Amino acid sequence: LLPGHDPFEWQPALKNVSASCHVGIINGLSGWAASVDDFPIETITRRFRYDVALVSALKDLEEDILEGLTEHGLDDSACGAGFTVEIKESCDGMGDVSEKHGGGPAIPEKAVRFSFTIMSVSVLPEGKDEAVTVFREPKPNSELSCKPLCLMFVDESNHEMLTAVLDPLLAERSAMKQSRLILSIGGLPRSFRFHFRGTGYDEKMVREMEGLEASGSTYVCTLCDSTRAEASQNMVLHSVTRSHHENLERYEIWRTNPFSESAEELRDRVKGVSAKPFMETHPTLDALHCDIGNATEFYKIFQDEIGEVFRRPNPTREERRSWRASLDKQLRQKMKLKPVMRMNGNYARKLMTEEAVEVVCELVPSDERREALRELMGLYLQMKPVWRATCPAKECPDQLCRYSFNSQRFAEILSSAFRYRYNGKITNYLHKTLAHVPEIIERDGSIGAWASEGNESANKLFRRFRKM
Repeated sequence: LLPGHDPFEWQPALKNVSASCHVGIINGLSGWAASVDDFPIETITRRFRYDVALVSALKDLEEDILEGLTEHGLDDSACGAGFTVEIKESCDGMGDVSEKHGGGPAIPEKAVRFSFTIMSVSVLPEGKDEAVTVFREPKPNSELSCKPLCLMFVDESNHEMLTAVLDPLLAERSAMKQSRLILSIGGLPRSFRFHFRGTGYDEKMVREMEGLEASGSTYVCTLCDSTRAEASQNMVLHSVTRSHHENLERYEIWRTNPFSESAEELRDRVKGVSAKPFMETHPTLDALHCDIGNATEFYKIFQDEIGEVFRRPNPTREERRSWRASLDKQLRQKMKLKPVMRMNGNYARKLMTEEAVEVVCELVPSDERREALRELMGLYLQMKPVWRATCPAKECPDQLCRYSFNSQRFAEILSSAFRYRYNGKITNYLHKTLAHVPEIIERDGSIGAWASEGNESANKLFRRFRKM
C-alpha cells in the first residue's frame, strides 16, 4: 500500500485535515506540537494519512467494483446514492522487534501495528430498498488484504504513549465519518461513505481502548456485565450489553461519583469501567485468540485429568509438573507436537482434535472420565467452525443451528464432571465462546471474518522487513 497518487475530495472537507491528495508516508506524530516523550521523535512512528490510504485501497479494488456492478446489472446511473464501504480495523502489539545489531537511536523494543481491511463495498440502486454488495473481500484474514496504516515503536501497555500516537489517526477517522469521499472509479466520480468497525483487537487491546479493567478482573467479559462468579454459574445465558457509548457514560459516573458511593459500590455500578474509553471498538469476539485461549484451557484440563484432580483437589507443584511432563511426552511421541512456551495458533489447532483427545485418554485412568473428555472435545469441535468460518451460514449451517444446544450441553459437562475447575471461576474466552457467539453472528453474520488474523500474520512480515 503506497498511497498518494490519486486525486480525490471530501464533501464536506475534513476538519483539521489538509485537502492535499499527494501525501506519502508521514511522521505519525504530525499534528502534535511538542514531543510526546524523550525518544528521538522522528524515529518513533510512521503512518499514512488515513483518507489517502483508503483512497489507495479503493483504487486497488477499482476493477473488482466495476466487475461487481456489471454482474448485478447495474449501470452507471443506478448508483446515484453512492457506495457504502465496510472497514475492519485491527491493532496489535508485538514484543521484541529489536535490531539484532543495529546502531540506530534508542527506541522501545516493542512495536504496535494498526491496519485496516476493506471488507465490502455495497451500493443502494435507485428505487430499491435492499443494498447490493458489489465487492466482498474473499480472504479477510490474509495479510494481503490487510493494509498497514501506522507503525509505532511503542509498548502497547504504555497507555499514554499509545493514545498519543493514535490520536491524530482517530481524529481523521471521526472526521471521515461525517463526510463522503468523491473519487473517480471507472472514469466517473463516485461518492463513498465509510463504516469503521474495530474488531481486529485482542482482548487486552479492547480492554485498554475501552477503559475496562485488565483481563484478570472480576468483570470477565468485554461484551456483557457479568462477573466471573456469575459467568461460571450461568454459563450460557448472557446477552451483549456493553458499548463504547455506555462505557463513556460509565466513565463519567466513575469520575464524578454522583451518588457519593464507596469505591466498591462505585466499581460495581460502572461494572469495571475505570479509565476513559479512548477508541471505539465493535464489540465482538476475536476468533484467533478465542482458539488460543480455549486450547490453553483444554491443555490444563488434560493435565488435571491425567492426575485425577477431581479426586484430590490440592495437588503439589511437583505432581502438577510430572503430569505436565507426561502429557507433553505423550503429545510429542504420538502427535509430533513439541511443547511450546506460550500457546500459539498452530499448536492450538493441533491440540484441539479428536486425535489429540484419544492420545490423552491413553493416560487417563478411569473410563467415565475418558468419556467426559471425548464428549467435551466432540462438542467443542462442533462449535468451533461457527466462530472460525468467514461465512457460517454458508459454510457450516448445521453447526450454526445447533450451536446454542451444543454450548448448553458443553456447559452442563463443565459444571458437573469438571466442577472442580469451574467452581466460581471461568476463563474469559470460554465464557464468550459459550455465551455470546450466536448473538454476534446474528448481528454481524460472521465472527471469523472480523478476526485479527490478517494483522497478526502481517506482523511476521514486519519483523522480517525490520531485520533487513
